[in-house]
Amino acid sequence: MFTKRIIPCLDIKDGRTVKGTHFVELRDAGDPVELAARYAEEGADELVFLDITATVEKRKTLSELVYQVAHHVNIPFTVGGGISSVEDVQVLLQSGADKISVNSAAVKRPNLIKELASEFGSQCVVLAIDTKQEEDGLWYVYLNGGRTKTDILCVDWAKQGVDLGAGEILLTSMNHDGAKKGFALDITSELSKSLPIPVIASGGGGSMEHFNDVFKISSADAALAASIFHFKEISIPDLKRYLHEQQIPVRLK
Repeated sequence: MFTKRIIPCLDIKDGRTVKGTHFVELRDAGDPVELAARYAEEGADELVFLDITATVEKRKTLSELVYQVAHHVNIPFTVGGGISSVEDVQVLLQSGADKISVNSAAVKRPNLIKELASEFGSQCVVLAIDTKQEEDGLWYVYLNGGRTKTDILCVDWAKQGVDLGAGEILLTSMNHDGAKKGFALDITSELSKSLPIPVIASGGGGSMEHFNDVFKISSADAALAASIFHFKEISIPDLKRYLHEQQIPVRLK
């Protein structure tokens, strides 16, 4: 049985780690290099680095900061933000990234996923989906760091992403982001049980029980969180010991 992964996320703005609620009200959470090194030491399975304003500011991801983080960790390292071409990915992989995450650019030009998978392999391409459940009960895809709603349904886009060559889905519920009231179990479950690739649940992790639920109920392959790790509300070693006690397969240090 594959082990379930615990993934801290570094949301980067102006070179610092930040964290908000429902994608707004950002507050400083520390130095990304120091946090990354701490998480690698504590036994995180992977690390995600998202330059959250790169697309809105129409610039490329901070490759120098990626380089610094990469050289302080020995775990798989995914980088996203402002990626729109094969050349962008080459720069990030040369800077030390192991995988890249595409979001808005892929929605605007879906063939980007196919190009990246063809050039670097599907295992390198993570399709990040920011989604929000609207009053009609449906989950829609949002772009530009959650600023722009589309008429695209989350499930449809995820399936298309798989067909185009994405190797993993990073699913973030905007309804749950930063609220610490639990992951979006329904949409996570729908994707996890219908797609042939791993799904990373993101948004809402606030207690150890929430991680237990997202693995057992939604069958997510990994769970991503930020503030609870940044502000030491839950430690990764304690979380993994708890999950192990709950009969969930995790990698213990």
